[in-house]
Amino acid sequence: MVELERELTFLVTELPADLGKFPSKIIEDNFVPRAAKHPIIRIRRRGDNLMITKKYPTDSADNDCEHGDSSRQVEHTISLTRAEYDALNVYDGKKFKKRRFAYKIDGYTAELDVFLDALVGLVKIDFEFDSEDAMSKFRKPAICGPNITQDEALAGGMLAGKSYADISEYLRETYDYQPVKGVDKYGEEK
Repeated sequence: MVELERELTFLVTELPADLGKFPSKIIEDNFVPRAAKHPIIRIRRRGDNLMITKKYPTDSADNDCEHGDSSRQVEHTISLTRAEYDALNVYDGKKFKKRRFAYKIDGYTAELDVFLDALVGLVKIDFEFDSEDAMSKFRKPAICGPNITQDEALAGGMLAGKSYADISEYLRETYDYQPVKGVDKYGEEK
């Protein structure tokens, strides 16, 4: 499946009090190849759904993430069987784990990602839009911190394989961002 995504991404500085009442899934991503500065192919487990995805800005040269508008991306996704996933996921890529909530706020269902394991303390929220008009009219809810849509350093492929310590100085200096507290309870499978 090929899809055009229009999305805006923000840092979240504090967990919403009602977050636990929204549905969520653990996501495990393995970005390949490991040698790429910003890998754009990921092998993903989202709950029981297994897939391989290639995602890059629509206006990027040679389908990379080095250049381009990250608010508009092409995403190619192929569903995988368990055997296919297991065979592909042996690749030594850059990995991370997060819990993704389908968080409802201000008439939107956003994807709120609570990063786990090595990236614990990082929380991001994505809003997707079905048209350019809807995206241009969007006003961020109070839960949203800085807009990081165009910040390549905080894109999935760039975060994979890193720890919070690796990005803490950048987050602090660029966004005055401190690690979010209280995320530990979201690490277990529900």
